[in-house]
Amino acid sequence: MEPFGPEGRKGTASKGWLLDLDEAPVPYARAWAFQRELLRARQEGSVPDLLMLLEHPPVITIGRSGSPLHVIATQQKLASLGVEVFEVERGGSATYHAPGQLVGYPVVGLAPLREDVAAYMHALEESVIRTLLVFGIRGTRAKGYPGVWVDGAKICAVGVAIKRKVTMHGFALNVHPDTSGFSLIDPCGLGRPVTSMSEVLGRRVEMRPVRVEYPKQFGRLFRVEMERVSLERVEALLRGSDGEPAGTR
Repeated sequence: MEPFGPEGRKGTASKGWLLDLDEAPVPYARAWAFQRELLRARQEGSVPDLLMLLEHPPVITIGRSGSPLHVIATQQKLASLGVEVFEVERGGSATYHAPGQLVGYPVVGLAPLREDVAAYMHALEESVIRTLLVFGIRGTRAKGYPGVWVDGAKICAVGVAIKRKVTMHGFALNVHPDTSGFSLIDPCGLGRPVTSMSEVLGRRVEMRPVRVEYPKQFGRLFRVEMERVSLERVEALLRGSDGEPAGTR
């Protein structure tokens, strides 16, 4: 697949931000609210395209095509484990998040893809497939089922929402999570197994190298020159206390 470039700038990388929240798992409700703030800012043009990377504590989300029936565990079981459930606006069904899973939320304008949502989904899957290949794992697609698969088991869930031509939500790549947590759900309502990079390779894959590699693949594929930014800097800009237009620093 050829990299996507901004309209009228073939082969030229646009500027983008990498916001890597790597210190501790981020509660889902907090990250979801922050995504909505970033979405509005991107729609207004006050921030460039950006990629947020993080991990979540154990949590279940249900997308637009999902059903609470895809959550197998009882409410009592979920409460005892401290697992919250959120119904969200992304596509797809039930997904489980936990530490050891790299979650990526691109907040990007779709103009470079001529507002083609299918092309964007394909490119997002491709960025994960290329990342896996660096670690010696051959990921594939399953026709009609978003995400990335290895030997019939899902290694990465993909589900997005598009609001006024800007994306939110994204992917969840299993690096070394405790995959027993997926027994709480029927992943995406498919009844298929789930795997991780560590399970495929038969050894623990550390998160740090994956967090370093993925933005490289994302940037190359989407032709975005990624600048690492701090949470404090982004929050200051969203509050309007920064006083400097986005993209000028």
